[in-house]
Formats: sequence, C-alpha cells, structure tokens
Amino acid sequence: MEDRAALAPVHGKPGRDKGEGRARVHVAGTIAVVSSPYDAIAELYDPWSASVVEDVGFYLEEARRSGGPVVELGVGTGRIAVPIAAGGIRMIGVDSSRAMLEVCERRAALAGVELDLRVGDLRRPPVHERVPLVICPFRSLLHMHTDADRRGALAAVRELLVPGGRFVFDVFTPGADDIAQTHDRWLEREPGIFEHAVWDEVARTLTLTVRSTDGETTMALAWLSAGEWRALLDETGFEVEACYGWFDRAPFTGGDDSVWIARRS
Repeated sequence: MEDRAALAPVHGKPGRDKGEGRARVHVAGTIAVVSSPYDAIAELYDPWSASVVEDVGFYLEEARRSGGPVVELGVGTGRIAVPIAAGGIRMIGVDSSRAMLEVCERRAALAGVELDLRVGDLRRPPVHERVPLVICPFRSLLHMHTDADRRGALAAVRELLVPGGRFVFDVFTPGADDIAQTHDRWLEREPGIFEHAVWDEVARTLTLTVRSTDGETTMALAWLSAGEWRALLDETGFEVEACYGWFDRAPFTGGDDSVWIARRS
C-alpha cells in the first residue's frame, strides 16, 4: 500500500547469487480477501513510479543507521525494501495488496535478496517482534483518512519499536499551485500512463485515478498540515527528532513535502 501518490513524486541477506533471493509472503487473518486499489495496477506500478528515486538513498541511510531489522509499512513492489536488503539489512515488508507483494517477490529474486513479506494493514501490521526502525515511505500514511485511522497506525508503529526506536516517514500537503495545475485534468505521468486528480480542499482529500492500457484504478488520499502531524505524533507517544523539507535533509520551512524522524518516547 505504498502511497504512490504520484502528483509530486519524490515509489535480506547478502551473498546470494543473482536470482537466488527469497521472499516469503505471510497472510494475516482475513486480510487476504480484502481488495486493494493497487491490485489492479501492480504490474503497472514500477513503470508508473520509474522517476521516483530521490528518497531511496535517504531511507537506505536510515536503515544502515539503525542496524536493522527494519519494518516497512506499505512495502509495495520493494522500491525501497530491495535496496535496503541488498545492503545486508533484514527487511520485513507489510502491504495490503497481495498483487503488489507478488511483484515484490519477483523483484527480490532478481536482485538476489531475501525479504520477509506479509499481507496486512498499516493499523494492524502482522509483526510481533520489536525493531529499531519502522519506515513508511512515499506518503503511504495518506491512505489513513481519519484521525482515528492515523492514531491507530501510529500506535501500531509504536508497538513495533524498541524503546528509543525511530519511525521515519514522508507525507505532503499540496500547495495551491499544484492543485490549480492538476485538478480535474488527465496528465501523462510516464509514457502511456495517465493520472486524473480531483482535489477537495475542504475535506482535504485527493481522488486519484491511474490509467493505462494495462490497467486502471482509483484511490482516495487525505492530507494534514505539518502541525497536525506533529500533534498526532506527540499524542501517540513520539518525540520528533527531525522534520525535513526534502530528502536532502534541508530543514522544513513550510513547503509541500515533509520528511519526519520520530523517536519512541
């Protein structure tokens, strides 16, 4: 369920020979029969997010800093998880889309890395061990539409972390210019892949449709201000260690993007 919210893109153990990687997919309860909007575009997702590379090095650096293991919520097709696993760090990936995880399995095999992949929800990730780092890249938290959902997801993250462990994620708050330029228009994101955005500035939601000859899906995303994210982190037992305005670690100064490092307090 990696938020592949594309209107402002920023989407193991070493030593195996290429093609010998393994990815184990675990199914948690009844979540396996719950459809995800990403199921319909699982094969399309990598071409759709081909230009999204700016965040990979940032998350890899944070994973190395933690020493692992690392849990990624919204692992998707492994855009972040596979490079981290290739660095020798154990990765557990959770996503609500079985189809995306199947693509991730293939990607891990091609890279020769091992991933532990699990079908589950951000608010109830099927992970029982405690880890020093949880990541949620590419705006996946925007799939949480209410404060109750957000608090549930943040509480679940806190339960996954060892004392002093860190939660690293990124989100965005669209600017008026972005909304004006993209609202209710079909735009070609990548060759043959089109997006249609409908913004509701009162409800603070984005309804995004992605279409190509190979598939189509529509998803709903919801945004908050940086101040509201900070308040939710405080309420759910986190201390904000850093808030950046981009993956180069430039300080957040009120732009569209925010990148957060929060420590379990």
